[in-house]
Amino acid sequence: MSIVPMKPILEAALKNGYAQGAFNVNTVAQAEAVIEVHKMFRSAAIIQGADLANAFMGGRSDFMNGTVEDKKLGAKRIADAVYKYAEHADIPVVLHLDHGKDIDSVKAAIDGGYTSVMIDGSSLPYSDNVELTREVVKYAHPLGVTVEGELGVLTGIEDHVFSDKSTYTDPMLACDFFKKTGVDCLAISYGTQHGAVKGNNIKLRREIAIAASENLRHSGINPLLVSHGSSTVPAYIVERINQLGGDLKNTNGIPINELKSVIPYGICKINVDTDIRLSITRNFREFFTNHPDKKKSTTIGRVWDLMEQNPDKFDPRIYLPPVMDKLIIETNITDSDLLSLVSLIKAGVHEVVGTLIVQFGSFGRIDRINTRSLSEMIDIYNEEMRIS
Repeated sequence: MSIVPMKPILEAALKNGYAQGAFNVNTVAQAEAVIEVHKMFRSAAIIQGADLANAFMGGRSDFMNGTVEDKKLGAKRIADAVYKYAEHADIPVVLHLDHGKDIDSVKAAIDGGYTSVMIDGSSLPYSDNVELTREVVKYAHPLGVTVEGELGVLTGIEDHVFSDKSTYTDPMLACDFFKKTGVDCLAISYGTQHGAVKGNNIKLRREIAIAASENLRHSGINPLLVSHGSSTVPAYIVERINQLGGDLKNTNGIPINELKSVIPYGICKINVDTDIRLSITRNFREFFTNHPDKKKSTTIGRVWDLMEQNPDKFDPRIYLPPVMDKLIIETNITDSDLLSLVSLIKAGVHEVVGTLIVQFGSFGRIDRINTRSLSEMIDIYNEEMRIS
């Protein structure tokens, strides 16, 4: 099945009372693994490449300083991998830009093959957020591409998205935002947080989701709401990392029951990144602990050196630069040590993503989805504009 726009996937989730997990990837192996596990569970897949993930895939180990050209190259590489692995998967697959920060980042993603984009103007004054989001919609919809916006600011850190305080979404503004921008779905701030340090015993402000959803329904708008910063940060994975020489402190995620409790109120897409990073990091630490000779491998030994130098870090992009060219560019890897890392990356993705597919309820649902191609969505958007 070809890569498809995201909006029909979310509409099916909303209608049938489940949520789609949306999973961030930074390597070809992660993208392949996300598709594999969704195929196993007969679930649609939403693969997310963050703005800076595109810079990393473009070959920038210092991805925080990635240029537009880096992002264009990285977006194309991620898209090529996703299209390759999705072609015979027999499930709908969405390739979505997470936290695009400007129109150039959005254009880079769409030009590379993304079928859905998120523009994050949440830190801007409301009128500027509306203007930026509307500009993206005007560019993306004529190409059939889904657009996600954001209203409200989450605390925490994820790539270049960071804030030390939360600004909750005003439910009364949700309708106004949809109407003025024409956006397809909306990420709201209701108590989730970016990163692995989210605080103890988090209780989500589900009344925000409820009020936003009801206001939208009353206005005849499908309440396609998105939950960012929603990693569960499994304690058993963190504990194992620390047993193996890691030094992760004060890590807490969003309780899975809290996430499941908001699904009936319009939350139909739940973003997860940190859990995958943690799982891969644990797998790498176990591998090097169980195979100490690999710490001196000419191919992957430097990966261990960087892990040892950064015990408080769990983002694989910190220690993958020594092998990033091979992981990003090569499609026919033959080195046995590098193949071991690829297997560990995929196993980490399978574990986390498979668990959340079940928890969010998207397994076995592909027959409920009325998938649309980009060209079909172009016709739908044109008709909506004609009517309005």
